[in-house]
This record gives sequence, C-alpha cells and structure tokens, in this order.
Amino acid sequence: MVRKPANYSKKAILTLLYEHRNEFLSGQKISELIGCSRTAVWKHIQSLLEEGFLIESVQKKGYRLMQSPDGLNEPAVAAGLKTKRLGRTIRFYESIESTQKEALRLADEGAEDGTVVLTNEQTNGRGRLGHTWQSQRGTNIAMSMILRPSLPIEKTPQLTLLTAVAATDVIEKVTGLTCGIKWPNDILYNGKKLVGILTELQAEATYVKAVVIGIGINVNGDLSDLPESVRQVAGSLELITGKRYALAPFIQEFFECFEALYTTYLHEGFQSIRPLWEQRALNLGNVIKVRKPGGHILEGVARGINNEGVLLLQKSDGTLAQVYSADIEWDK
Repeated sequence: MVRKPANYSKKAILTLLYEHRNEFLSGQKISELIGCSRTAVWKHIQSLLEEGFLIESVQKKGYRLMQSPDGLNEPAVAAGLKTKRLGRTIRFYESIESTQKEALRLADEGAEDGTVVLTNEQTNGRGRLGHTWQSQRGTNIAMSMILRPSLPIEKTPQLTLLTAVAATDVIEKVTGLTCGIKWPNDILYNGKKLVGILTELQAEATYVKAVVIGIGINVNGDLSDLPESVRQVAGSLELITGKRYALAPFIQEFFECFEALYTTYLHEGFQSIRPLWEQRALNLGNVIKVRKPGGHILEGVARGINNEGVLLLQKSDGTLAQVYSADIEWDK
C-alpha cells in the first residue's frame, strides 16, 4: 500500500463526507476507499471536529457530515463537481495576498488548463486599471482560473466578457436577481457592484501561453469591515436578498456555467457570446462618458459591442469610436 501524506488523507475523508452528506460512511469503508487505517480515520475525524466541522458519529453506522464552518474549503468545492476540466485542480489557501498573483506564478510554472486558485481571504486583491478588490474572510468568493486556449492574442479580451455573462447567469440562477453588466466586466445591481473581473495574459510573440481570469463575488456579509468609500459603491447578494448563500455550491454553479459558455465560444467564436452580453449590458442606447487611460474623456451614445468585443461609442458627429480599454461613467 502506498503511504499517503496525513493532510491528503484528511482532505480525502472530508471529500467523501461531502459526497455522501445524506448517509453514514463507516470507518472501515472510509479506510478502504482512501487507503489508511481505521485509527487514522478516527484521528482525522477528531481533527476536523476541532476545525469546526460538525460530524455525527453513530456506532455501527459510521460518520455523517452535518455542518461546515463558514467559508470555503477545497473538498466542498470538489465534491460532486460536474465540469470536465475547470476546477478539477484546485489550489486552496486560507489566506493569500492575491489569487491572481499566485495563479500567474503557477501558470508560468506549467499549471494545467482549468486549474483554479481559491481562497477564504485575499489581503491585496487587484482589479482592472490598477483598482483594488477587497475580500472579506470566509464570506465572499475570490478566485483565479488558469486557461490555456488556442487563441490569437487579440481575441483574449473576449474571455472577460464571457466571464461577465457567466457571473450574471449564475447570480440569476442562484438568487433570482437580474443584474446588469457595465462594460466590460463589472456586474451591478441597482448601481451597486457585486462582481469584479480581471483578465491577464501570458504570451510569447503571437502565442498565448495562458490566460488568467480573476473573479471576486460579494456573496455574503454586510460589508461593514470595508472602508466607507467601498461600501458606497459595493453591495452583496445577502444585503440585497436577505438570504445567506453557501459558497461552495455557488462556485460549482459558476464553474459549470462558465465551462459550457467557454466550450461554445471555442467552437463557435465570440458571435455566440455577444448577444448574451448585450442582453445584460447597462446603458446601451444612452449617453455615457469614457475615461481612457491617461485621463482623456470621450462622450457619446453606447451602441453595443462588435464581434471582437470592442465597445462602440457613437460621438456627437455621428461617427463611431472603438473603445478597447477605459472606465465608463454615466449620470445616475
């Protein structure tokens, strides 16, 4: 028998308990499935109890997971996941400076397509155009996905728009809320930001080595730990609906939705995603201000996006300007 590391055995036991939440698993069955002794199983169960997991133990029946502590853990996300590649490898951290920074490092070291970096607390998250992303411990989703698509470099920004579609679809499926997308990737509900997305690229010449997509979702919590400046513009699903949501099933729904859209995109191109994005887009047909890097401001009517994912802005003289990267503003 191959000896497994202790932390592997405990993680394997927890995964089994999640996969069989509606039934008891005997110590003997667990020991056979993961290849460790029944004494080791008992010790790992005690360790999980100390970590805050509520596990029912009944003589001659075995163990059953009743309740988990707040926040995330890798087995909760992995158990029952239906994707083919996305999330099949998870690098989980209780706390990390930035999932994006770690995912970029792992991608550079050769991490496989579909690898996800996930954390309970992100202490120095990054957003688009130098913005930051605040992440409350154990209440929200902060993660980064490593993808290795066979795409020209100029098409990779389209994956940002695809991610925004997946996020709005999952929020509606889980909560019933219909959110809007502020180009290219902020997800808003009644003006409050719920989701932020950051896409970064690793490439050589014209060859895409990896695309790393970071996503933060304000799921639970009242945001009281965040600065006032953040609370003025941000919201959470719990604040809006009054309900608290389990994070692991939420992530599983996102992975499955994203992978389905991503597979369609790779086979059919961005024209299959464009109408889905425009259905959710905020202020199409309205006057907006586009603040480009460097401070230059354009004003015009938002006319949608083209098949490359570029924002089309109709200026006062009737001409169309193509916007590739900018902050968008409008009168509230």
